[in-house]
Amino acid sequence: MDTCVFCKIRDGQIPAMRVYEDERTLCIMDINPLSPGHCLVLTKAHAVTLYEADPADLQAAILTTQRVAIALQEALQPEGLNVLQANGPAAFQSVPHFHLHLIPRWMRDGKGFDWKLVPGQKDEIVKTGDKLRAALGGGS
Repeated sequence: MDTCVFCKIRDGQIPAMRVYEDERTLCIMDINPLSPGHCLVLTKAHAVTLYEADPADLQAAILTTQRVAIALQEALQPEGLNVLQANGPAAFQSVPHFHLHLIPRWMRDGKGFDWKLVPGQKDEIVKTGDKLRAALGGGS
């Protein structure tokens, strides 16, 4: 895709701090880091969201995510790690190319990312679960 910023990075048309690369994935440092070490794992093949991505690319992306997460743990020793992946504008996806954010976290880093737990309505949970089960072909 000729207008995708991540495809341009992949192709060397835009500079980026490359951390890791293999046949299917690329890891770069985020230019707007939430914390030190915030990086992105992206698939080399262009797919806008999780919905369109090739399963083999998704598998490679999660393996790269684990590899980079272990390196982050060794290099920076964070107290935690958020792995975040967004799909579409309603989920605040900022670049229309499948990617995972690896965000090292420290206690009291002031960044947040919690939400208030509010119990759902059991009948609505069951109804939604039934719809999802049906969409998956009825298996359990």
